[in-house]
Amino acid sequence: MPFGYASPEQIMRDKADYARKGIARGRSVVVLQYVDGILFVAPNPSRALHKISEIYDRIGFAAVGRYNEFEELRLGGIRYADINGYTYDRSDVTGRGLANLYASNLGRIFTESIKSLEVEVVVAEVGETKDGDAIYRLTFDGSVFDEHGFAAMGGQAEAVGTRLKERYRESMSLADALEVALTALTEPGGERPPVAQLEVAVLDRNREHRKFLRLTGARLERLLAQTTTPPASKPTPPAGEGKDTPPPTGPDGDVDDGSSPL
Repeated sequence: MPFGYASPEQIMRDKADYARKGIARGRSVVVLQYVDGILFVAPNPSRALHKISEIYDRIGFAAVGRYNEFEELRLGGIRYADINGYTYDRSDVTGRGLANLYASNLGRIFTESIKSLEVEVVVAEVGETKDGDAIYRLTFDGSVFDEHGFAAMGGQAEAVGTRLKERYRESMSLADALEVALTALTEPGGERPPVAQLEVAVLDRNREHRKFLRLTGARLERLLAQTTTPPASKPTPPAGEGKDTPPPTGPDGDVDDGSSPL
């Protein structure tokens, strides 16, 4: 039991600062709409611990922060969806209802517990048309934000969100949306994470029944290949030109072979 007196405002500020610092240590996650549904992209070197998951037929889940804490939220959401879908109807399970459940739990823990959860969550639902899509972002204190088009959380969320806002446009193809997401997640001048360290999934409205699909392996590589801009070809010099021209010399200084860190 702590000694001394602290005002409720100070206690809440301390809890919020503690949670924000924990969340900022994680890598960012991007969720955005494309023409056929919703795309999830996250740098994730672990093949066993997922930051992106399916909750129900049309509902996906993404989170950043402490894995054990957001995994409990994910499992609770699956139980909620299964029970309500079985008791009533599958159409009664909605992203909005799940977001309200998470908001209630996160808000109660933030208010009543000494330590708040170090998590930030996105609940996304794909509709029959793009107007029926929904993206809800929930913070550690139970606040809910109804995002339009895209959402970024964790790590450098503000900078990632700014780059997303500059490049996002409605009705993008899946390849274009992936290119926008990866550009937003990569620091200017930095290197993109390799394919093996990317976690990518979609909620595709054109799929039957279960809309959630993970993009891995060769499928993801083919999609990434579509986003790569081929280098411009060099113009062919006219015939006979440059025959007597001596070979060019290299620039002064060390040669950059790509092995030095950025």
